[in-house]
Amino acid sequence: MSATLLEINGLRKAYPGVVANDDVSFSVGESEVHALLGENGAGKSTLVKMVYGLVRPDEGQMSFAGRTYAPGSPHEARRTGIAMVFQHFSLFEALDVAENVALGMETPPPMHELANNIREVSETYGLPLDPGRLVGELSAGERQRVEIIRCLLQDPKLLIMDEPTSVLTPQEVDILFETLRKLQTEGTSILYISHKLEEIRALCDGATILRLGKVTGTCDPREKSARELAELMVGTELATPAVRDHELGDVALALNKLSVASTNPFGTTLKDLSLEVRKGEVLGIGGVAGNGQDELLVALSGEVLSDPGAVRMHGEAIGGFGPNQRRAMGLLAAPEERLGHAAAPDMSLVENAALSGWVRLGIVNRGFIDWGKARGYAEAVIKEFDVRTPGSGNAARSLSGGNLQKFVIGREIMQKPEVLVVNQPTWGVDASAAASIRQALLDLAAEGAAVVVISQDLDELMEISTRFAALNEGRLSEPRDAAGLTIDEIGLMLGGAHGMEVAHV
Repeated sequence: MSATLLEINGLRKAYPGVVANDDVSFSVGESEVHALLGENGAGKSTLVKMVYGLVRPDEGQMSFAGRTYAPGSPHEARRTGIAMVFQHFSLFEALDVAENVALGMETPPPMHELANNIREVSETYGLPLDPGRLVGELSAGERQRVEIIRCLLQDPKLLIMDEPTSVLTPQEVDILFETLRKLQTEGTSILYISHKLEEIRALCDGATILRLGKVTGTCDPREKSARELAELMVGTELATPAVRDHELGDVALALNKLSVASTNPFGTTLKDLSLEVRKGEVLGIGGVAGNGQDELLVALSGEVLSDPGAVRMHGEAIGGFGPNQRRAMGLLAAPEERLGHAAAPDMSLVENAALSGWVRLGIVNRGFIDWGKARGYAEAVIKEFDVRTPGSGNAARSLSGGNLQKFVIGREIMQKPEVLVVNQPTWGVDASAAASIRQALLDLAAEGAAVVVISQDLDELMEISTRFAALNEGRLSEPRDAAGLTIDEIGLMLGGAHGMEVAHV
């Protein structure tokens, strides 16, 4: 057994209406890769924020390398030897790699020296980076490298990683794992959070399971199956999404040479996208982040307009229709960005439900909002999709990321759309909730809706898709039947290999 590096004893953190962590105790050994597992809202994020000095515990103690550890800020955590790679990148797109790295360091060296350090460390760990490139020009995988290199330059003793592979291709995941194993052999400990349980099994030496803020067990994940790990997290048997037999109907959504310039200076322009999606079909669209997913969603939702005939619903040209017109026709969308796009952070769940549902559910009558109807709709979504929140009056930003995701997706599905477009439907969602969301999407298709799922989770796409296509640099591959596609073939499609062509279905 290795010596203990981080010891946590009896940590508790409560917020109004919810106890995020309750008497949490566990340890991470030297040179250990330790997984932190749990459902959405189990308390993982709050716990690592306490370790990193972003949140102060109400009760309990921590020790690090044998000494009492009570960080008052991330600065103190970094000085102690703890670094963290967050799920959401904290990078400035208009600055280059070296400038972004410098902003995250306590005492950065001169820029020419820092650039040399970045080259040396990135090559040593198999994560090559050009320190002079603008971050806005980097792929999602390269941006993650910036975050990791920024941490490695601090020579940490403990590296915390929160959902590090959510934006990576299978090939990039392999490279990351090689880097983490190299760090482990050099004596670095890693606290690893992920909902991808096969990754946990492949990488981690030990695991602590949280449920409703409490530690419910520990295990060696290498001795468990992914299903067993998921069931330890949720405390019940895990349901597998089932596809109901049904016939495909007429074409519900069609794109004809859709080209849309990105409104983001570092975004991706869509180039001549053509496809058809039939009633009852789930079309899965994969792609590494930054290849046009956001641009495709807003072009389909009506937030960005196109040539009228470039988007058709039931044969009618709707490219010039805005979101409300499309929603009234039955075309609904749920974007990837939860706070600020899919939901207004400081508005309550009732208000957010009204914002999305008023067009189709009669929540607004003669200019007046029926708050009783809005509240009933919000509470129905909360109940149906098991959204963990003290009440429908709570602000959207008060929910954990996964619970807000369940609310956002459920809010759209319960409006019974004829066409539903979703981007990253289970991003940051635990195994049980992900299975529920996928089942709801399959059920929606079985009832006759056309469903477009844009996702970076290849396992998800293979589980629910009728056909699969890949986005690469704003172009769409020819859709192929999902049955029979291998992960390697998909990974190459995502990278633009094998003669990526514009789809004309």
